[in-house]
Amino acid sequence: MAHHELHFLQRSGWLRAAVLGANDGIISTASLLMGVAAAGATHQALLMTGVAGLVAGALSMAAGEYVSVSSQTDIEQADLAREAEELKDNPESELRELTGIYIQRGLTPALANQVAQALSQHDSLAAHARDELGLHDINQAQPLQAALASALAFASGAILPLITAWLAPHAQAQTWLTISTLPFLALLGIVAARTGGASMVKSVSRVVIWGAVAMAATALIGHWFGVNP
Repeated sequence: MAHHELHFLQRSGWLRAAVLGANDGIISTASLLMGVAAAGATHQALLMTGVAGLVAGALSMAAGEYVSVSSQTDIEQADLAREAEELKDNPESELRELTGIYIQRGLTPALANQVAQALSQHDSLAAHARDELGLHDINQAQPLQAALASALAFASGAILPLITAWLAPHAQAQTWLTISTLPFLALLGIVAARTGGASMVKSVSRVVIWGAVAMAATALIGHWFGVNP
């Protein structure tokens, strides 16, 4: 029976988009609400701002991720087309190139040539895509997957401070947002570290520190330019 190992790298594509989306959702929405609350907005205005920020942020994340990853896909497809043309026009040169790659990785010239020939006979373009261009199933761009993950993750993150602002007494909205958002960010850091096999301390520290800085900055701006006398 074949043994298939699950490596953390296989999660890197969707994990990056999901963590980035959730992190932006929590920080941007909480910071937006902190600034508006510090400016003296009414409770209704605070909630409307939070909803608008959630919708706009989720759609912006999805659109940005889709455009970015689609551009990466276009580059990959162009490279594959160019490689296919080179294999058609000069297969001997491409075989020598593939052999050289395997030699650089530690194989003897004879074994490298044998491996290159075997892989080329099986699927020459796939061999060059993987070993020359560095394209593989686990890191190939998937625009729709990345866009959907970013939008859902942003909304999932943004809904947490929005609910907090809805439940909090209006006069204490900033305090509630601060007390609740930092644990939310810490939890996100823990989930990201556990899912990706990274250091939990570094992951939590990054999101909590930058989240606190963002909220403090927007709160100060709200106080400076607010409607309160």
